[in-house]
Amino acid sequence: MSRTDREGPVNWILQIIEVVVILIVLLNLPIGLIWLERRMLGGFQDRYGPNRVGPQGLLQPIADALKLFMKEDWVPPFADRYVFIVAPAIVVVTVLLAFGVIPFTANIHVTDPNIGLLFFLGMASLGVYSIVLAGWASNSKYSLVGGLRAAAQMISYELPMGLSVLGVVILAGSFQLGAIVEAQRSLWFCITQPLGLIIFLIATIAESRRIPFDLPEADSELVNGYHTEYSSMKFGLFYLGEYLDVVLVGCMVTVLFLGGWRGPWLPPLLWFALKVGVIIIVFIWVRSVLPRFRFDQLMNFGWKVLLPLSLLNIVVTGLFAMMGR
Repeated sequence: MSRTDREGPVNWILQIIEVVVILIVLLNLPIGLIWLERRMLGGFQDRYGPNRVGPQGLLQPIADALKLFMKEDWVPPFADRYVFIVAPAIVVVTVLLAFGVIPFTANIHVTDPNIGLLFFLGMASLGVYSIVLAGWASNSKYSLVGGLRAAAQMISYELPMGLSVLGVVILAGSFQLGAIVEAQRSLWFCITQPLGLIIFLIATIAESRRIPFDLPEADSELVNGYHTEYSSMKFGLFYLGEYLDVVLVGCMVTVLFLGGWRGPWLPPLLWFALKVGVIIIVFIWVRSVLPRFRFDQLMNFGWKVLLPLSLLNIVVTGLFAMMGR
């Protein structure tokens, strides 16, 4: 079904079914990713990964999820109750909304507006509210410090992340994600925008608060950071949001730099999934080999390295685009 055919009640029903299917897949993906990450970390670090519950430990994520469900859903008496409860849901909602503009193939997507890239950047910016509100509402000094670190980190790395994709916009001539994929019909932007790809990857790792950028929840310093006081499924929502964020980044890198669903022989959706899988493996590999930065190193790297490089990338791309006209 093409984009222009989605009119009338029948097509609305089909689109609702498509949304439900995408939601079901996305909400179940973290279960597999948890197992994959733990197995890969075991291999990288020369130790056993999960291998007890089910064949090759395949049922370990399900056991962990059941354990979270069975834990007491406790709200500290000293916390701001309503903000404390709402905060974990914000990160999941913003990530799921961002998936609404991802074109998985030419015909499989929720919507493909002409400001799809701006919508993604807006949802990525709103995600910080979840962490900051969780840290503040917990009324704990460790949680508050974690929330403040997250705010500083995410604001600092949003700038190079947003600027790194402007080179793609210049080459594609559009903010529409589907149009960006179409612009890579002959050559992927990872070839013409290698610096933008590297900056975007680093910035999105920082935005997702994963090692080596996991200072908001640094165990050795802040107990567990912004979710120290959380338990049960409210704690699980933060983990769900983190893994969905990793999948979202993989989708965006695929769309912006790896030609989206385009590729020879295989079905478009399979090509898209394979490219996203490669990016997810890169995320896991980075986590396994790099130590955590100090906070001053984190901020210096964002402001003094990534930001100037992203501005340089825009200038060089603009010059080449003008010369090519």
